[in-house]
Amino acid sequence: MLRKSLSFLLSHRIRILPSQSHAGASFSFSSSNTLNPCTSLEDQANENNQDSRPTETISIDRSGLYNPQDHFHKLSADSKLVKHLKSIIKFRGGPISIAEYMGEVLTNPNCGFYINRDVFGACGDFVTSPEVSQMFGEMVGVWTMCLWEQLGRPAKVNLVEFGPGRGTLMADLLRGSSKFVDFSKSLDIHLVECSPTLQKLQYDTLKCIDEAISEDNTATRTTTTLNGASVLWHADPEEVPSGLPTIIIAHEFYDALPIHQFQKTFRGWSEKMIDVSEDSSNFRFVLSPQPTPASLLYLRKRCEWADKEEIAKIEQIEVCPRAVELTHQIAKRISIDGGGALIIDYGKNEIISDSLQAIRKHKFVHILDDPGSADLSAYVDFAAIQHSAEEASENISVYGPITQSQLLGSLGINFRVEALLKNCTEEQAESLRTGYWRLVGDGESPFWDGTEEQRPIGMGNRYLAMAIVNKNQGIPIPFE
Repeated sequence: MLRKSLSFLLSHRIRILPSQSHAGASFSFSSSNTLNPCTSLEDQANENNQDSRPTETISIDRSGLYNPQDHFHKLSADSKLVKHLKSIIKFRGGPISIAEYMGEVLTNPNCGFYINRDVFGACGDFVTSPEVSQMFGEMVGVWTMCLWEQLGRPAKVNLVEFGPGRGTLMADLLRGSSKFVDFSKSLDIHLVECSPTLQKLQYDTLKCIDEAISEDNTATRTTTTLNGASVLWHADPEEVPSGLPTIIIAHEFYDALPIHQFQKTFRGWSEKMIDVSEDSSNFRFVLSPQPTPASLLYLRKRCEWADKEEIAKIEQIEVCPRAVELTHQIAKRISIDGGGALIIDYGKNEIISDSLQAIRKHKFVHILDDPGSADLSAYVDFAAIQHSAEEASENISVYGPITQSQLLGSLGINFRVEALLKNCTEEQAESLRTGYWRLVGDGESPFWDGTEEQRPIGMGNRYLAMAIVNKNQGIPIPFE
């Protein structure tokens, strides 16, 4: 049945849509209070010259984006969010963590970056894989159906997506699998989304309707006309009901979770924080002179998961407590209810050093430049995700990471693009080839005839995929 399903999905000519434990790692903290918490990083660097070390950072792929000119991040006029951030710092009497800054910038309920706007696609601030080609959602659909088969084809299953964006991935998944009636009937769809604006976009993309389920029309339920499944929205993953096997898709979700940054100094590890200048005109980075709760809890834990050698060779560390907590929740749910999670994001299978970046209108900008107007994201620490999942339960298994290219190739994207190319116009064929390269290619496309500025850049090796599943279900494809 599984092979038949795969063959049907990959060859069927549906219409082409427009692109839319290593213990013992050592580290130290300084209790010295001689370091001014409002001293800039530049001044502290000069002070630390007696113990200067070359800084090692991870490489951030800036292909297709413009590097901003260096500039002083003075704010010409305070926005509502800037005023809010300054008031927090003033109330605290000192700097805030980068994690708190990220949380406010991205998801502040009144003026967060994701809350009141559509940030995806060519007209937004960045493009994600589902917006590149329908084939991405279709291949994730293949993975989902295969896991459903491994679960024993349950009559009902929770299909959960974290951070669905416009809803494009889920729409392509449902549309591509709609011919498989038993699978479609089994789905209860749950979308974890805190933005009312994006919830409305997802409602429209999934072609949802509200149906009365009581005689007086006071109670309704939302369903998608793509396959008739019910759809519910949740602001937090813990709101998703338990009790059913659960399949979770987290695509480019972990990278937006708030991180803490730590910098090695001659005094030990210091947390990098954000403060305002003495005249309160602009934001700046500073180092904490004392151990912080994050350094005592999260940094210590991350270092326990690493080799001493790995810690010794880096000068900065990024830690994402929310990613660890979320993975713990996912693993617990899967161990009890059954199911699995597929996590796809850009990152590395090791400690992350210095990857935090800001993107506005497809261009890199400074992290502190006009907070709330740019997306903030950081590389995902897949090694930490694995450790967190394995510590949460003995009843789960973690597989990967593998590259996005390996994932999509093993799921059949090569056969899918060939089938689509047999039934399309030349313009559609060009779009398909471009989308295919961006999903699975590495670097610049070798077959591009357009301008160099628009040459497609492959994401196939930049993005990684990891699966977390219940041990009773066997190894998920294509992680054999």
